[in-house]
Amino acid sequence: MTILMSGASGMLGKAIGESLRKRGAHLLRLVRNAPTAARPANRADEVSWNPSAGEIDATSLEGVHAAIHLSGANVASHRWTAAYKREMTDSRIVTTRVLSEALAKLKSPPQVLVTASAVGFYGDRGDEILDEDSPAGTGFFSELCTSWEAAARPALEAGIRVVHLRLGMVIGPDGGAMARLTPIFRLGLGGPLGSGRQWMSWVSEADAVSAAVFCLDDARMAGPVNVVAPAPATNAVFTRELGRAVHRPALLPAPSFALRLAFGEMADEALLASTRAVPKRLLDAGFPFSQANLAQAFAAALGK
Repeated sequence: MTILMSGASGMLGKAIGESLRKRGAHLLRLVRNAPTAARPANRADEVSWNPSAGEIDATSLEGVHAAIHLSGANVASHRWTAAYKREMTDSRIVTTRVLSEALAKLKSPPQVLVTASAVGFYGDRGDEILDEDSPAGTGFFSELCTSWEAAARPALEAGIRVVHLRLGMVIGPDGGAMARLTPIFRLGLGGPLGSGRQWMSWVSEADAVSAAVFCLDDARMAGPVNVVAPAPATNAVFTRELGRAVHRPALLPAPSFALRLAFGEMADEALLASTRAVPKRLLDAGFPFSQANLAQAFAAALGK
């Protein structure tokens, strides 16, 4: 198969790309970088695009069997200023719309488009158990996820099977949240955020990769799919297990008011929000989780 991928240089994109190459897929990467001597133009494995200008090399997309779209500015790496919220929005909605419209116009569209989304779709919902049939929540990130998924409508209307991967926190060895959390916890400075009672929906990198490939392959998978482990954890449990994994106590809480002072709106929507999502559609389809508990996920991420 020839598979088009955006976000191939990110943590999850690299891992999914490696998995697909191992089984013989030919990957085409969507790239926005200008050509250089080290990376000349018109490489056989690259397709150029400029989504902010609505430009994409559509002729290079003919013959693509499937597409995986993972682009999006990092949610938790910056304070949510007005400018960064625009970047978060454009990097998701605009890119999804440009890609979906291009795929829809092909003479022979791909069979499937697997696109990233997030469990942030559900918003702050306390102890409520959330599956793919649960409605959207409220707040900036929930509204962003709703519009993000809607931006793929041109592909859906063209008869392409569209899957929205509502990803939880991905626990992996090569970046993401673990890259920021592990050094703090190794110093014994980690602890619960706020009350620690908020639910965290998480997934190991290995299971996130397998779930994405599963959704690519299985024609039953369409629409939203919660890519989270079967057992969400409260923040208190999550931080305790991470402390245990690095053999350090995790007893220093970060008060809610301090997080709000440091991170503003992002604190309430990304750090203190409670989202108890479960992977109903994956479980109903018989997807086998290999790292279904936090101890397994942390051990794999830390190379133990």
